[in-house]
Amino acid sequence: MAHINIEIKAKSNNQNKIRKILKLKNAEFKGIDHQIDTYFKVDFGRLKLREGKIENCLIHYQRSNKKGPKQSDVVLFKSEPKSSLKEILIKALSILVVVDKKREIYFIDNVKFHIDIVKDLGTFIEIEAIDSDGNIGKNKLLKQCQFFLDLFNISQDDLISVSYSDLLLQKQ
Repeated sequence: MAHINIEIKAKSNNQNKIRKILKLKNAEFKGIDHQIDTYFKVDFGRLKLREGKIENCLIHYQRSNKKGPKQSDVVLFKSEPKSSLKEILIKALSILVVVDKKREIYFIDNVKFHIDIVKDLGTFIEIEAIDSDGNIGKNKLLKQCQFFLDLFNISQDDLISVSYSDLLLQKQ
C-alpha cells in the first residue's frame, strides 16, 4: 500500500503537555507499543522491518533530510509477528542499525501522533499527516502538520531532519 505523509520529528520534553492537548482534541489513543525497527542496507531510500504488538510491517520510504514538515513517500507491507520475513531480509540485505523504542500512538482523523522514548536517544514527538488514497493532497497535509506544530509549541531548534536510525548511526 503506497501513500504520502507530511511529517515532522522533534526532540520533546513536553510529553505530558502534548498528551493533554491530544485528549482535549479527542484524539483516539491506540496504545503503547514496544517497537523494534530493524533497518536494512539498501541502495535507495530506507527499508525497515517494524516489530511490535500494535504495528508489524515492512516499510520502504523516501524522504529528504530537512527540518520541519517534509514529504515522505511510503510503501507498507503488513507482516505477521514471528514470520520468517526478518530472517530473509537479514540474509539478503544485512542489518544497518536497530532502533528500540516505546511508542504511544494517537490519531485525530488522518493525522497520527507518536510520543516516543528511543533507547540511547531520548524523548521525541512525531506528527504524520497521512494521505493513504490520494484524496487529501499535499497542501492540506502541510497545513495539518503545521497546525499541530504550532499547537504543541514545537520550536524550530527541536526539529530533527533525520531518522532515529541516522541519529543512532551518528552516535556510533
